[in-house]
Amino acid sequence: MYAIVRTGGKQYQVTNGDRLRVEKLEGNVGDTVELTDVLMVVDGEKTQIGRPVVENAKVVATIAEQGKAKKVIIFKKKRRKGYRLKKGHRQFYTALQIQEISA
Repeated sequence: MYAIVRTGGKQYQVTNGDRLRVEKLEGNVGDTVELTDVLMVVDGEKTQIGRPVVENAKVVATIAEQGKAKKVIIFKKKRRKGYRLKKGHRQFYTALQIQEISA
């Protein structure tokens, strides 16, 4: 059984026991999170496709980690003008451990 969920403007395919990184969600490590934007649920031969979401479907997950991703360096330069700009960015993320998919 797997589901397609939408969170943080992105879509993820999840199954029971999966661990995935999503855009930052509020909560502490160990808290339970319900993802209700379930776009599709597949259970063997039975497939439910939402328009746009599947009614009464949810994915229950626990927050395994709150953290920051690796640093991305942004470097801009204009030749012969002496213009150089160097910035770094670390995106916040939440690691989720999928517990249950219910349709």
